[in-house]
Amino acid sequence: MGMKTFEQLDETLHFEELENGLKVYVLEKKGFNKTYATFTTHYGSVDNHFKPLGKNEDVKVPDGIAHFLEHKLFEKEHGDVFQDFSKQGASANAFTTFNRTAYLFSTTSDVKKNLTTLIDFVQEPYFTEKTVEKEKGIIGQEIRMYDDNPDWRVYFGLIENMYHHHPVKIDIAGTEKSIAKITKDTLYECYETFYHPSNMILFIVGPVNAQDILEFVKENQSQKSFKEKAPIERFFEDEPSSVAKTEKIIEMTVQTPKCYIGFKEAAPTRKGKELMRHELCVNLALEMMFGKSSPNYEALYEEGLIDQTFSFDYTEENGFGFSMLGGDTQSPDELVKRVSNMVEDFKQESVSADSFERARKKKIGAFLRSLNSPEFIANQFTRYAFNEMDLFDVIPVFESLQANDVEEVLQNHFKKDAMTVCQVRKKKS
Repeated sequence: MGMKTFEQLDETLHFEELENGLKVYVLEKKGFNKTYATFTTHYGSVDNHFKPLGKNEDVKVPDGIAHFLEHKLFEKEHGDVFQDFSKQGASANAFTTFNRTAYLFSTTSDVKKNLTTLIDFVQEPYFTEKTVEKEKGIIGQEIRMYDDNPDWRVYFGLIENMYHHHPVKIDIAGTEKSIAKITKDTLYECYETFYHPSNMILFIVGPVNAQDILEFVKENQSQKSFKEKAPIERFFEDEPSSVAKTEKIIEMTVQTPKCYIGFKEAAPTRKGKELMRHELCVNLALEMMFGKSSPNYEALYEEGLIDQTFSFDYTEENGFGFSMLGGDTQSPDELVKRVSNMVEDFKQESVSADSFERARKKKIGAFLRSLNSPEFIANQFTRYAFNEMDLFDVIPVFESLQANDVEEVLQNHFKKDAMTVCQVRKKKS
């Protein structure tokens, strides 16, 4: 068993990579009542073109299949796994992102029993043509629900604007037409390729004994057999650095229009510490330009162009990256104009040491507060690990940054030709 101590955070992480390739992490939290566990595969909605495990030819699978697989794994021959967790006093859930699919539970009792349920239900797929067909109706309803959600439409509309080819522009759940092509055979093919233990991470955080939990997981895995682990080959078309579309307006039944402004990352190929530094720098730049204590935020608020829904964020993963900011506004065109000018004005000025330090302290404080949440730790640790980063390096990396690092990001990321806009406006009667 390996062990990594983070003295600054007073945390010790225990870990081991098992013979089948599964990486297991345990974070002891002695003062906590709740135990939280995630079992996550490095497989998300963008992985629609790959070479199946043990085969020579690559395949393209229907959009939305990773999310479909997430739904189907909960259904077994004996019934729904959610009920098993409920009987054992645990709350279970799952989610699919662009790059990963996670299954999780939280409980204050019977940790090992629930851990066994989590591992076993994910590692024992049960698909039939009949149950797959039934699920298409359920997911079709979910897709229609999201189609009627203006927040989801403006978010994905902005991503669609940015990308010419990359599958990040495709809705995570796919479309009713694409999921109609899914069969139990395609589900098994995806499952066998991406749910191999060597492509997965099990993370347990709570008032547990790390040695005891690791031995328990090893015993569970020793009773199962898996194919030989092999690297997964994923394929993506070349993506131009330019945005595919500079503007999109979607008409819907809304009381208040919504407006998001995005900047596409030109070279989203970073990994590890380089990616972490870049992410933190872009988020610091956004905080300095549009954080709640910034003059720009105050001006936009006083002018009535934004309200409490205004937010910003930066995302970068394998082959795609973008920042986005926006929210509800009565004057979307004016908001776009003002934000665009504010970004250009900010780029003309040197990043002040005081402003940089304030933003950094605020971000470090928010991160430290997040570490009180087992859910945040488990979910974010896995996301960082799949991108060759360590969640517990965030503070030292923050401390190593300088104002000129943010200056560089300002000039390179927030370019006019990398900008795109999506608005949801009230449907004309």
